[in-house]
Amino acid sequence: MDFKALLADTTANTDEYRKISPDGAKGFSTMHRAAMGEGTLSTKDKELQCIAIGIIKQCNDCIGFHVRAAIKAGATREEIAETVSVSIMMGGGPAYMYGSRALQAFDQLS
Repeated sequence: MDFKALLADTTANTDEYRKISPDGAKGFSTMHRAAMGEGTLSTKDKELQCIAIGIIKQCNDCIGFHVRAAIKAGATREEIAETVSVSIMMGGGPAYMYGSRALQAFDQLS
């Protein structure tokens, strides 16, 4: 999977959505900023949680966007791999398949 192309395509789609439904998009963006900023948990830890949820929910776009954000927040490949392991433990075989995509995304996006 080409994560750079996937994220570019998804960004184009969400940009179009923002034009059609600015209030809906603004609501999501406001929630995102409120949830993902530094707090008791670091932004990096929150991004690792998002990767785990993206794996469990089998969302390639989520995996890509949150791996990219985790890299920006200082996450290492080893931290992504450990997040994948926790996801597999909680999500079984499907998490194993999508978890390996998170490592692929790290390799392509770092």
